[in-house]
Amino acid sequence: MTATVTTYCGHCGLTLAGGAHEACARRLELEPPRYCSDCGRRMVVQVTPDHWTARCIAHGAATVSTWTGG
Repeated sequence: MTATVTTYCGHCGLTLAGGAHEACARRLELEPPRYCSDCGRRMVVQVTPDHWTARCIAHGAATVSTWTGG
């Protein structure tokens, strides 16, 4: 049995193999991901002036921003 790993776009939630995501990558440079890159589900995102956090509702993985408040 072999496992297939599918990676999803953090901006639109579609599979990365399914199309071009250059525009999504540019948007993710400026805003937090809205979809989990592991399962493609919508994440709970909290944005404050100096940082953001994103948590996947399906498996709890969290992404923490790299924004430097300023």
